[in-house]
Amino acid sequence: MRISAELSKLAFISCAAVVLLSVFVTTHPVENAEKPNPLPIEMFSLSGLGFNWKNLTCPACKAFFTILDIALLTDENEERVARAVGEACIRLHLADAEVCRQITELFRNDFIRALQYSLLWPSEACALLVGPSCGKFDLYAPWNVTLPKVPKPPVTPPSPPPPGSPQSRVLFLTDIHWDQEYSAGSSADCKEPLCCRNESNAPVWHHREAGYWGTYSKCDLPLRTVKNLLEDVARTGPWDWVYWTGDIPAHNVWSQTRKQQLSELSIISRLIHKNLGPNVTVYPAIGNHESTPVNSFPPPFVHGNRSLAWLYNAMAEEWAPWLPEQALKTLRYAGFYSVLVQPGLRLVSLNMNFCARENFWLMVNSSDPANQLQWLVHILQASEDLGEKVHIIGHIPPGLCLSSWSWNYYHILNRYESTITGQFFGHTHVDEFQMFYDEETMTRPVGVAFIAPSATTYINLNPGYRVYFVDGNYKGSSRLVVDHETYILNLTEVNHKRPGYGGAVSIPDPSPKWSRLYRATEAYGLSTLFPSDWEGLLRGFVDDDRVFQRFWYLMHKGHVSAPCKDTCKTSLLCFLRSGKYDELQQCDLLNGFGGDMALAARKTLC
Repeated sequence: MRISAELSKLAFISCAAVVLLSVFVTTHPVENAEKPNPLPIEMFSLSGLGFNWKNLTCPACKAFFTILDIALLTDENEERVARAVGEACIRLHLADAEVCRQITELFRNDFIRALQYSLLWPSEACALLVGPSCGKFDLYAPWNVTLPKVPKPPVTPPSPPPPGSPQSRVLFLTDIHWDQEYSAGSSADCKEPLCCRNESNAPVWHHREAGYWGTYSKCDLPLRTVKNLLEDVARTGPWDWVYWTGDIPAHNVWSQTRKQQLSELSIISRLIHKNLGPNVTVYPAIGNHESTPVNSFPPPFVHGNRSLAWLYNAMAEEWAPWLPEQALKTLRYAGFYSVLVQPGLRLVSLNMNFCARENFWLMVNSSDPANQLQWLVHILQASEDLGEKVHIIGHIPPGLCLSSWSWNYYHILNRYESTITGQFFGHTHVDEFQMFYDEETMTRPVGVAFIAPSATTYINLNPGYRVYFVDGNYKGSSRLVVDHETYILNLTEVNHKRPGYGGAVSIPDPSPKWSRLYRATEAYGLSTLFPSDWEGLLRGFVDDDRVFQRFWYLMHKGHVSAPCKDTCKTSLLCFLRSGKYDELQQCDLLNGFGGDMALAARKTLC
């Protein structure tokens, strides 16, 4: 028998502690892509106390959670649970003790409120902790969007643009992660989740120190590097327009405030506007770090102080010079919008936080939050009727989304493959892509999601940005990406040391130059960057390891310590073929990783 709504809302609280901790852990990508490091549920057993959830029988588990529900009805016991979560974080060595306490305090209120909105059964908690014999854990149950009954038009394979055709030059910025506390000379090897900061202390003799322009470590960017990047792109213009897919704040997610997030949003937005000028339109998308707590994006039915109106309204104010009022209206509603870039080309900016497992508000209801995908279908059908092409931008790549959300997006892309001619994402911090295939055969490539490299160095990377060359503004244009370039700031060169009195002294380059790392068609010998070209390149990765190792080097923006072999290569090829998360899991299992590789991909979310 189902217990009362008030009790069932909190039935999941103890494994909610697990989720709360994992939200913090998965905010930081793995440092070594060669060795995926998933976090199985067993990691969170109370092993230090000689206890494991698997020791519970099913009846005992359900009785335990029912009793726990009653205990948690008082604020006093909620306080005890919060302290227990903080203590678990410390005992599991997930972070420094002070960081554990701060992250618990920051997350606790919103997280518990999200649980209270949800309707969870004790059997669901026990199914997760004891096993499927004790119940069914379907927190993110399958759901479907509704497609119009309009038949899919015949598909015509794209052709290369005629010689001399105009091209649109599009700047792409993502994952700036500006750290206000960045301090040159501080420790780059600290014990906290983010280093190179005032609080990181001075390095001892055998540790590295933070460089002037950035550091190869778990460090974000100083403001001077962000400014230098924007000054560089201002010089190397002109730009037809700009795509900007979010993540402004640094990775100090345990100590952020709304005031700080809004200040950084305003400063970076205005810096971009100042450097690019009033005649260049920027089309932003929302990252998972824009909110605080990080990844916390409640659906629109959550009102009052716990809603995200504080963030959406500020974004609408800052981005008003770039976006029309209709786009600002849906931005204020739930963080997504559509706008006509040029006659014949429409942009859709998605709020990908509504697909993210780390967004704990989706425990309330993960079925198309804010009706965003159904809205997307409406936009795409209208564009198909008008003969428009559509570009989609967002922060988190679709292949890393919740399974049902990812499946629905894949299904939508298949239906509108002739309309959707560009997909642009960030979030992973590295330079990669994910493929989409015809759902009937899963062999014919129908789309590619470009995943651009980050501005930030986090973790162990050069700063970078991307330039896309898109089939331009003329009658019959495909609006497909025909080429792209990646630019980096080589920290080895600009943070150089020179011999001086008493040893080496740091003399950074006062005017560092950003350089082109590569142009895709030249690096891989491609004529265009259509989906079929990327599929051919994937086959080449299997047959020619030299080509793959070059991709691996470029993927990390020219700074990688070791080649990618064996399991690493197989895992990466799985990822590149998996525009749908189910495909990543299937590829994972077929190659004998037992689900670990897919979990590791989850953990790389930044």
